[in-house]
Amino acid sequence: MRPKGWKIVCEEQGLANAGIVAGRLEAEGIPVHLDYEVASIIYGLTLDGLGRVNVLVPEDRLSAARRILEETYQEEDLDWRGEGNPGK
Repeated sequence: MRPKGWKIVCEEQGLANAGIVAGRLEAEGIPVHLDYEVASIIYGLTLDGLGRVNVLVPEDRLSAARRILEETYQEEDLDWRGEGNPGK
């Protein structure tokens, strides 16, 4: 069931892909709700739209969420060793 005032920011195929998107948005402070047909998860069905997961965010955060998801990164942009994070 879709929460009132939340909008679809994207649709993903499968819960794993949607979880990656949700994690990216949540890391930026945007709340996320995943909306999917339970039967597709239980039975692993992917026919006729089953398996599709709607990623929802509050309406007032929709444009920010879209901007975040449009960002791309190159390998050299990522600090894999944690040198830029003093807490590591």
